[in-house]
Amino acid sequence: MAIFSVYVVNKAGGLIYQLDHYAPRSDTEKTFSYPLDLVLRPRDERVVVAFGQRDGIRVGHAVLAINGAEVNGRLTADGKDVLEFLANPANYPVSIRFGRHRLSSNEKLMLASMFHSLFAIGSQLSPEVGSSGIEMLETDTFKLHCFQTLTGTARSARLCRAAKGSALLTLLFVLPGIKFVVLADPRQAGIDALLRKIYEIYSDYALKNPFYSLEMPIRCELFDQNLKLALEAAEKAGPFGPGS
Repeated sequence: MAIFSVYVVNKAGGLIYQLDHYAPRSDTEKTFSYPLDLVLRPRDERVVVAFGQRDGIRVGHAVLAINGAEVNGRLTADGKDVLEFLANPANYPVSIRFGRHRLSSNEKLMLASMFHSLFAIGSQLSPEVGSSGIEMLETDTFKLHCFQTLTGTARSARLCRAAKGSALLTLLFVLPGIKFVVLADPRQAGIDALLRKIYEIYSDYALKNPFYSLEMPIRCELFDQNLKLALEAAEKAGPFGPGS
C-alpha cells in the first residue's frame, strides 16, 4: 500500500501546498549503440518516445538522463540539444534513462486549478441541491480522494441596476472551503480518516501559526513534519480510528 502525494488547494483554486510522498520506480536505463532503435520526438518541452517499445521502455516515456546526467527538458546537462546529441554517431555507445516525466511546479499549479474547476462542475451537475462535489476519482493505478472544509463564507454582489426603476439585482453565493487532496494506491485503506487528520494538522500547525497568512502557500516546518508522520502511520496501520 502507498500514498503517492498530497495537495492543498485554497478557496480560489490556487495550490498552496504539495508533497510527493512516494513515487513508484518505473525508470528504465539502457545502453544503446548507433543508430538508436527508438523514435524520439519533442513534446511539451520534453523529448519522449514516439515509436518503439522494448525492455520496459514505453511510448510516452521521456528521456530523463543521458550518461548518468539528468536532462533539463530538451537539453542535456551541458546545454546541448538532446535530439542533436543522439543523432551524432560519435556520442555512441550512450546510456539513456527513460521514464514517466516528473511534473513541474507550473504543471502542478495548473492541475490543481483544473481540479478546482472540475470539483465545482461536479457540484453543479448534481440533480440534488447541496452536492459535495467530487470526493473520489478512481483509475486502475491510483485513487484521488478529496475533502473540502465547510468554512465557505457567504458573499453578496450587486450586479446591475434595472433600466427602469431602482431595483438592484443581487447575487448571493458561497465561497468554497479549502480542499485537501490525496492520491493513493487503490488498495490503501483509511483515506477518509487520513483526510480528516490532515485537516487537523492544517488547523493546528498552519492556522495557529502567527506567521502564516490565510490562502497563502504553507511553509511551516511543524506542518511538514506532522503531515509526513500521519502519512507513514496511514500506510502502516490504515485507519486512524472509528468511522474510517
